[in-house]
Amino acid sequence: MPSDSVTAFHDIVARIAAARKKAVAPAPSTTLVAVTKTHDADTIRPVLDVGHRVFGENRVQEAKGKWPALRAAYPGIELHLIGPLQSNKAKEAVALFDAIETLDRPRLADALKDEIEKAGRAPKLFVQVNTGEEEQKAGVAPRDVAALVSYARGLNLPVVGLMCIPPVEMAPGPHFALLQKLARENGLDQLSMGMSSDFESAIKFGATHVRVGSAIFGARPRLPSAH
Repeated sequence: MPSDSVTAFHDIVARIAAARKKAVAPAPSTTLVAVTKTHDADTIRPVLDVGHRVFGENRVQEAKGKWPALRAAYPGIELHLIGPLQSNKAKEAVALFDAIETLDRPRLADALKDEIEKAGRAPKLFVQVNTGEEEQKAGVAPRDVAALVSYARGLNLPVVGLMCIPPVEMAPGPHFALLQKLARENGLDQLSMGMSSDFESAIKFGATHVRVGSAIFGARPRLPSAH
């Protein structure tokens, strides 16, 4: 009998397909990034067993603890970093991830440039946009997107798209529309937007990647607090 996560995974895949059919102008494709932060390898394996290969993690250290062994057992995994990245973790992030969705400042672009040159491997990069301009949230302000994209391109970094997390208490549609507009203005064709509660709305606005965790794996276990 399939596990709960596998049943939920198939349900999300079906909902993505239905939302794409309904959308007037969906992206050419929409990739499901299954978010596994705080979930252990045993929870993730059933979804790997049915063939899914694109996953998202929030923290470099946590990903380092579980993904190397899973990669060895399941070829073809594509791992996305979707949480904030400190410049001093750039080396580990470049070694471990295939996409980093949280580029949000020139200093981090510089650190990534150095590590990409040393490692000889270049994860795809998304610029994170703080569409709601929330003080507590990472991401570049919408008005500064063009400057950061231009700076990263000047370093020959592989910037492929934009990412956002709309404010929790606001309708997400206007934020997705803004991200779509900013991507178009900057010649970027990938949009990582939409999570468990709003991915269908994001697909309407051209999401190429949706990040869904709790709707597949259930509520996240609490990580032990660091004392």
